[in-house]
This record gives sequence, structure tokens and C-alpha cells, in this order.
Amino acid sequence: MKFFPSPSLSAAIALALCPIAAVQAQDFRTGTVAERYTQLCANCHGANMEGGQAPSMLDDIWVYGGDDESLARSIRNGYPDKGMPVWSASLPEKEIRAMVIYIRETRAKYALSQTTFEAPAGPVTAKSKLHNFKLETWVDGVTEPWSLAFLPGNRALVTEKRGQLFLIENGRLAAKPIAGLPVVDNNGQAGLFDVVPHPDYARNGWLYLSYSDPQENDGRKVSLTRIIRGKLKDGALVEQQTIFQGPIQYYRNAGGVHFGGRIAFDRAGYLYFTIGERGDGTNAQDIARPTGKVHRLFDDGRIPDDNPFAKDPKADRTIWSYGHRNPQGLAVDPVSGQLFDAEHGPRGGDEINLVRPGRNYGWPVITYGMNYDGTAMTDITAKEGMEQPVTYYVPSIAICGINFYTGSLFPKWKNHLFAASLAAQELRRLEIKDGKLVTQEVLFKNLGRIRHVIGGPDGALYVLLPTRVARMTPAE
Repeated sequence: MKFFPSPSLSAAIALALCPIAAVQAQDFRTGTVAERYTQLCANCHGANMEGGQAPSMLDDIWVYGGDDESLARSIRNGYPDKGMPVWSASLPEKEIRAMVIYIRETRAKYALSQTTFEAPAGPVTAKSKLHNFKLETWVDGVTEPWSLAFLPGNRALVTEKRGQLFLIENGRLAAKPIAGLPVVDNNGQAGLFDVVPHPDYARNGWLYLSYSDPQENDGRKVSLTRIIRGKLKDGALVEQQTIFQGPIQYYRNAGGVHFGGRIAFDRAGYLYFTIGERGDGTNAQDIARPTGKVHRLFDDGRIPDDNPFAKDPKADRTIWSYGHRNPQGLAVDPVSGQLFDAEHGPRGGDEINLVRPGRNYGWPVITYGMNYDGTAMTDITAKEGMEQPVTYYVPSIAICGINFYTGSLFPKWKNHLFAASLAAQELRRLEIKDGKLVTQEVLFKNLGRIRHVIGGPDGALYVLLPTRVARMTPAE
């Protein structure tokens, strides 16, 4: 089992040194960070950071401080008396930041190759720090499941990205999908997203769904995340009502990226949901637009008067917080009542955030990541008036659905946050106290992309894998 400290608790390390004679400072302002590493660093540190004339950067044995700023300072200022060149005149600050990310990525990739993770398949016991567990298939035959919701009477609902909603009864998937769903844009990252029952579902029967709503604007096919509610009756979704639909001018080309799509209710019954910035970071900073935001409404779609921008005539009055990139995780802490989101960063910089009203979470002004093509984005990771994440991930793990565990089968996990990841194919457990990350661990890895993790009424954890829903229970 591998344990991961938060970035603020990372061990002190420092950049190893290379003789100045081996490489001369030049002006390298184009190309990817990998190309720049080859040009500037590989002669001493090795093509893969394995070491050469200078020590390896893979073994976590360093000389000087090892937080991000210490690495950046070593690159920026060098250590001429020790043979490390000064690069501040040759590399812009944002490219120094990109080099730090690249070092982190390469080190993490090496560490993963040297680490054995749990990958429980079938009724195989896996060990973790606090509980042993087993993971077994609960329901198979699903395609890209996105969300799971439990209903009274040993029933559940599962959404598929392609636009279908299925009923599960007594652990068996219905042969036919629920009828009457709206048309869904399922191109690219678009699709049918969350399904969440009303907190008082047993009395009122309302189900809330988010999906990419296809429309046409000036002859173009466009879409944007929309929130509806409806009720189940005779295998169909009836009495449908729109809870939120953005203005058509803020819809973007159909398909594409960054829809958000998570829904959560807080303890007071307010409805929260996320919409990604649709691939344009400037949207996230514009409070007139619904994109790149967390939103808050009453359960019937009315706008609360105490929303942070409710009285701003130029703002989208539903906004709760802004400056988000693509939040695909949203959960309420059962103890504190605080709202947390998880959002995909660029290359590096996935985040878990404590979401507070009216706060700016920085995207794309501040980020811990860089462009996917390996080019620099910015060196600004913090700025006054912009929130810092509870934790972030460099390299990215493609963090997705999150949930706090409230069951009784795993008593030592009570109120811990569980996070699914797509690219890293990991399920993580995090302990968060007073808005700060205490510790986290990878429970298992390499069973496929994990979209979501949900606590069931039986106290088990249910994990959404590419073609099945797995059930996680204690093991001796």
C-alpha cells in the first residue's frame, strides 16, 4: 500500500548539481518541456533523470529544499560554485515552473514503476492501512457508467454516458433503459451525467439529472450542461421539469470538453451543481457566464436571495463560486456541512477544493499545471483573492467523483473522503480535518478508469468501473 503526503508535507529535497562546463546557459524559449530538459539537463542528469555526471533525480535523495519553490530556485539561480548553471536569464518563470512539473511527473512515474499496488479482482482480499477489504462485481453489463443512486426498496439507478438510465433491482440490471429521457449530446466528453435523489425522495419522488443539452444556435449544433428533475413511473421518467438551463449564447459546440455535471444537496436541502468552462478558461473568470462555476439553487430551481451574486445585475445569480475548470466531483462533509469539489486540472494541477460562497478558485490565472502538449502555461500558483486547493496532484490523476463515507461496515473510514480517478485508475481515501488534508492512501489501482464511488445503504462502497459496478466490503 502506498501512502501520499499532501504537497505541503512533501519531504525537503533539492535539485542535484551538474558541472557548468557540461552545459552553457542559452536562450531556450520554444518547444516542449521535454525538449528543453534534453537540451539543458540530460547531459548531466541523464536522459531519463537517472543520473550521469550529476546525481539521479529519481531516488528522492537531494541536497537542498525540495518543495516546488526550492526546485524552481535551483533552476532559476543555480549553484555556480557547485557547477549548477544559472538559468534565470534564459528561461522565463513559466518555463521554470513547467520544468518543475516535468521533474515531478518523471519522478512519480518512476516511483509508480517501483511500487506494487493492490488490484483486487473478484473475491480477493486487499489490505489497507485501516481496513482489509474485498471488491466483487455487483452489476455488470453497463457501458461507461457515470453515476449511481440508491432508492428505497432495494433499488438503484445508474446513468451511462451515452445517454441511458437503467434501474437496478435486487442487484440485477434491467433489460431496458428508463424511457422518456431527454435527447442527450454524447459526443466527446458530453453525455448523461449525474442522477441524485431528492433528500426527501421517499416522500416526494423527485430525481435530479444533469446532462449535456443539445441545441442549435445560428445554424450550429451546440450544447451545455442542463439540470432537470422528474419522477419514475411505469419504467419512464415523467413530470419532468427544468431546474437550470443556461442562456443559449453561452452554449458551445456540441461535444467537446469540460461539462462538469455533478449534483449534490447540502443538509439544508439546497441544490448544488457544477458546469465546466467548456475548454475556454476565460469563461471561468466571467461571472456573467454559467461556465466554470459551482451553482446553488432551491430544489425547485428558484434562486436563493443570499447567493453571493444574487443582487448583481451583471452576474449569473445562480453562481456559488467561480474560477473552476472542470469539476466532476462534488460532496458535502457530513460532519461540518462544508462543500468540496474535485476538478480536472490541465497537465498537472488536479484539485480538491473547499468550496465557499463567492470565492474565486483561480482558473486559469493560477494553476499548478501546464499545457497538455508540454509547453508552459504560467508560473503563478497563488494570487491574492484566489483560493488555494486543499490538495492538488502533479502529475494529474484525472480525479473524478468524490464522496464522504457515512456507513458502518468500515468504522475506521467513517467521514473520510473517497476519490475516484480516471487516468490513474485509482481509488483514494483522504482524511481531511478543518479543511486541511491530513493523509491519503491509494486503496487499489489498475482495474480500469474509475468514474465515481458511492456509499450504499448497506454500508458498502460501490465503485463505477468501465463496464461494471463493483461492491467493496470488509474482509478478514
